Amino acid sequence: MEQLCYLALSVLLAIVVLYGLLELHYFLRMCLCVLLARFVKRRCHILDVTTVNGLCLTNDVDTLLYHMNNARYFRELDFARVDFYERTNLYRTITGMGGSVFQGAATIRYRRFIRPFHRFNIVSRIIYWDEQSLFMEHRFVRPSDKFVHCIAICRQRVIDVSMEAVMAELLTRTSSNGFRATSSPSLSPALAAPSTTPALGGISNPAMDTSLAENGHGATGGATGATPTAAVAAHCLKLKPSLPPELSKWIEYNEMSSKNLRSGC
Repeated sequence: MEQLCYLALSVLLAIVVLYGLLELHYFLRMCLCVLLARFVKRRCHILDVTTVNGLCLTNDVDTLLYHMNNARYFRELDFARVDFYERTNLYRTITGMGGSVFQGAATIRYRRFIRPFHRFNIVSRIIYWDEQSLFMEHRFVRPSDKFVHCIAICRQRVIDVSMEAVMAELLTRTSSNGFRATSSPSLSPALAAPSTTPALGGISNPAMDTSLAENGHGATGGATGATPTAAVAAHCLKLKPSLPPELSKWIEYNEMSSKNLRSGC
């Protein structure tokens, strides 16, 4: 009996240590989010809107225990992105084309705090993309009356692949409005070299230095993936959202910041 007590205390101590060092709550929730998105929730088109549920707990609140800590909003976005990546097949498409993706920048605008033990939804969608980046908008919404607590915009950078090619691959699949490409969505391997001309619908600003990415990789030199055919490119251009003016200003600021960092400022 004494040995069982020692064993139970050892297991409990190990759980406390692991929870303190590894923050098991985050990793367990992330695993659950991946499993639900991959095996339970329905598949979505790349331009569809996805929603994940959240709850403000005691480990999310600020020092005064009055509202959710401002930094926690960005951590909640990890679950929203994973859900979106899995349900739209975005991540597997990027890695399948030999690329990788990471977060390059983020901005958030707070409107009203979220109180402890209050539920919220994170509504995610793509608002724009260019050759190197994907821009996503995330809204923290109150479920009862759809009140928007805050809006976050994140810039996902891709390397070793063209984001235009990734979107061309995904856009030609069945969309939320019933569109299905009449031709094969696969792209010709003979056109593997990306175009050096600016992408249609992309950013055209001579003040921006696009020769280098924020991570030091070339804008097009190391990218892989096929160039869309004329029919696919025309359809992708038709579905591509226009660049919002506020996003254009934010992109310009990011480019200026990256340029200053590369120059040693």
